[in-house]
Amino acid sequence: MPYSHHSHSGQFCGHARDTLEGVVKAAIEKNMQVFALTEHMPRERQDMYPEEVAAGYTEKKLLDIFSDYYIEALRLQSKYATELNILIGTEIDWIRPSSKDFIENLFSAFQLQLFVGSVHHVHGIPIDYTAELFQEARRTSGGSDERLFEDYFDLQRDMLEALKPPIVGHFDLIRLKSDAPDLSFVEMQGVWRKICRNLGLIASYGGILELNSAALRKGLDEPYPNAEICKEFLALGGQFTLSDDSHGIDHIASHYRDVLGFAEKVGIRQITFLEQGPATKDSQLPGVTAKTTPLFQLQRHPFFASCRAS
Repeated sequence: MPYSHHSHSGQFCGHARDTLEGVVKAAIEKNMQVFALTEHMPRERQDMYPEEVAAGYTEKKLLDIFSDYYIEALRLQSKYATELNILIGTEIDWIRPSSKDFIENLFSAFQLQLFVGSVHHVHGIPIDYTAELFQEARRTSGGSDERLFEDYFDLQRDMLEALKPPIVGHFDLIRLKSDAPDLSFVEMQGVWRKICRNLGLIASYGGILELNSAALRKGLDEPYPNAEICKEFLALGGQFTLSDDSHGIDHIASHYRDVLGFAEKVGIRQITFLEQGPATKDSQLPGVTAKTTPLFQLQRHPFFASCRAS
């Protein structure tokens, strides 16, 4: 029954650990039902991370890595078909308007089953990589967290309108490196208006927000998105799914019991998950179906007895 729709491996991501097959085998050992492989999309030279620059990567090298990932993912999906429902996808990086063409070309080249829509850069600067880079992005926005938050959610809006991602990744990632990562967005009226606007867009096309446990792993009080955002999305009839955003074997299902407790507290009563099957409604995902599980059934599943609570 348990599942994750967002994962990475050290084989194809420079800031992760372990081989992709090792990650898949660990998911099987944890009795996962659905596990999505979503390595980062290749990016333009100007948007490479420091470890990629240090390794001398080119745009072609990143594309070759992604191609190798896709081939390996297909192999693993076939090899472990009777043990785990594996979905093959990617986590996209929306950085600027030209990202749309770059991403659509990627989708044309590879038959992906899903994608997680994420924003990791503002003004072309990574906002979740180091405190120094976050501060540079903040200075470029005018010097305050509030202005940077507004710019982040405007970029996210552009992504939502252009691509309508079926799963929206770590909706409020921007708070991770901020001065007060467990703050209330509601108190910043301009930021909150943009958040509500984006949630309305996601609800309008049937997108799913992931409850991303990585925030807890990194020391935040609540997962992505925080409670006030979840409550607002619930009021719009929004759907939620589970993701561990794992970057190696040790992260798989990390803090899932805490996430389920959080979901119950904010009023989430069911969790949506994707698996291979007939496409639902006007899905962008051929061969992928969406299903729901009552939260109380997840909470009673023996799987969660083995999950780390903290």
